[in-house]
Amino acid sequence: MADGNMEMEALDRLMTALRPRLHRYCARMVGSAIDGEDVVQEALAKAAEAYPSAGPIARPESWLFRIAHNAALDALRHRKRQAAVRSDMDLSGLVDPLAAADARVAATASLAALLRLPPAQRSSVVLMDVLGHSLAETAEIIGVSLPAVKAALHRARTRLQALADTPEAPAPALAPAERDRLRAYADRFNARDFDALRDLLAEDVRLDLPNQIRLAGRKEVSVYFTRYAAVSDSWLSPGMAEGRPALLVRDPADATAAVSYIVLLDWTDGKIAAIRDFRHARYVVECLAISPL
Repeated sequence: MADGNMEMEALDRLMTALRPRLHRYCARMVGSAIDGEDVVQEALAKAAEAYPSAGPIARPESWLFRIAHNAALDALRHRKRQAAVRSDMDLSGLVDPLAAADARVAATASLAALLRLPPAQRSSVVLMDVLGHSLAETAEIIGVSLPAVKAALHRARTRLQALADTPEAPAPALAPAERDRLRAYADRFNARDFDALRDLLAEDVRLDLPNQIRLAGRKEVSVYFTRYAAVSDSWLSPGMAEGRPALLVRDPADATAAVSYIVLLDWTDGKIAAIRDFRHARYVVECLAISPL
């Protein structure tokens, strides 16, 4: 039986260590680095709930990936985008002389390109070519046979090779009012005028710090700015992330000026209704399409 404080602590450590890899998988499965973090949170919550009654777990990492895989499929069903999981898994014994080259294409494919694959193909190619799982591990996580994984992998690599030179659709333009609102928020933040930002909070504002905490209500969320006032490692600028208005956060001491993480805002009647700050989930940036304004 999987119980006991030490065993639960071990699971907590494993989930923390695997979280970036789980996100790389989920983001590619659902076609969004931002939505992928939602799937990871859901998967880890399900794992923590199931663990006490799960019995002996021979391969905990594969067990967690299996839960994440199912959570990603659930998200796809919810969005009404899922194709049949096994409909494209009827080939076996394929010989793929271009596998190494195709694998490199798969490893660098965009989220948009991966989303054009059926889920079975997508999961196979991400687990193997992006995350480095073996055929046997991939089959265990997805819950299919080795020949089925080989078939899905072959088709996925072939399709991604064909898509490699296909231009992606341009990101939607940001409305001037939204651009001005983002810039005004960034200017106040960079000036450390946190009182002005607190004044913008709606009474029922929600705060989500992925991998950290969630808060609700103006009084609770106001502490968020108090904590930022105590540090000086964040400089905000307006931008786009996956076609969404976003605040791009950089460390002013970082000479590379790389984006460390993003902050997303939702507004209602001129007030901030929700803040989603990825400060504690910086791995999200690894596969996030970002553009400054």
